[in-house]
Amino acid sequence: MLILTRKVGESITIGDGSVTVSVMEIKGRQVRLGINAPANTPIHREEVFMKIKESNQQALNSSPTDLDSLELLLKS
Repeated sequence: MLILTRKVGESITIGDGSVTVSVMEIKGRQVRLGINAPANTPIHREEVFMKIKESNQQALNSSPTDLDSLELLLKS
């Protein structure tokens, strides 16, 4: 893990320079960040990303009978 110190108004660049993270504000123990990235780059808070990942895993674990049940439900 790379650990950096930045002040308000300073930034870091990630990868080829297409992603920039800037420190916008510091209030007590909270840091407000601004992220500039291409529109096709998803950006999520970690807790949201973990829920998406869990949801995707559950979808992968669904069985064909689950899909059959869903099809019957949609037809009725």
